[in-house]
Amino acid sequence: MTDNSKVVLTGIKPTGTPHFGNYVGALQPLIAQSQLQKTFMFIADLHSLNLIHDAAEIKRHTYEISALLIALGLNLDNAVLFRQSDIPEIYQLNTLLMNVTPKGLMNRAHSYKAAMDKNTDAGLDIDAGINMGLYTYPILMAADILLYNSDIVPVGADQKQHVEFARDIAGHFNTMYGETFKLPEPVIGRDTGLIPGLDGRKMSKSYDNTIPLMAPEKDLKKKIMRIITDSKTPEESKNPDESTIFQLYKHFATDAEIAEFAQMFRAGGMGYGTAKTILFERVNSVLSGPRAEYERLMANTDELDAILADGAARARPVAIETMARVKRAMLG
Repeated sequence: MTDNSKVVLTGIKPTGTPHFGNYVGALQPLIAQSQLQKTFMFIADLHSLNLIHDAAEIKRHTYEISALLIALGLNLDNAVLFRQSDIPEIYQLNTLLMNVTPKGLMNRAHSYKAAMDKNTDAGLDIDAGINMGLYTYPILMAADILLYNSDIVPVGADQKQHVEFARDIAGHFNTMYGETFKLPEPVIGRDTGLIPGLDGRKMSKSYDNTIPLMAPEKDLKKKIMRIITDSKTPEESKNPDESTIFQLYKHFATDAEIAEFAQMFRAGGMGYGTAKTILFERVNSVLSGPRAEYERLMANTDELDAILADGAARARPVAIETMARVKRAMLG
């Protein structure tokens, strides 16, 4: 049961065009959550800076994600949707938290260790290409979480460390300056399993095997028709659990439709071309309405700017009050 007194916070990094995997793993749960509970939901454009150094690209992805969330049904009464960079207090809190965060904590960050391991494997200097934005990424993440007095931070299992670090940093601060911050709790999202891409591997931009969520209808059909399958003939029985087509279909269909499609795989008599057409028609029926609204919003970015500015205006009073509390504790 949802506790509506709890403050929920989540952020989405604008580093690429959202695809089916993002929809299933992150966007669907966020939309559902916004129907039930007040949530601070920010577009984490500051977090994208250690990866993307093109302002126009960051701005475009910010609009894409904002338009997508709204088109998919985000409840803007409950969800406070805003750009991370529109809150001046985030820069201030990030700077102040630098002074209480142990360096050893940053050395253990998964993102930093992964970057070092990549350099080692490539025979490069251990810190090659690693900027301080990447190294101190968890401090900015902690500032995001603590600034809005968050109780709950929904994350994937691989992101749990970020919330644990925020708790550690808040604990160091409270020990040093007295009780100032809440200790947030991570809530691990449901395991959606592997979302396969066009080649059967995990859907990922790095594999170039994604299906963009808001692709035009013609492009969507083309992508789906490119899904790699085995060599079984139409007459042969097929295992739905081993099919990328079926695994994708499950996330857009009802239980009855899923059961019927699975039976069609097992019974034989259905070729993969037919199965791909069924997948396309199901996905297109779910996404055609949101796609039209997405395209309308992307053609009217002034409307998106107004929504994001309104969200920032709703978020800032909380941020200002937190910063006043922190400054009193640290600076008198």
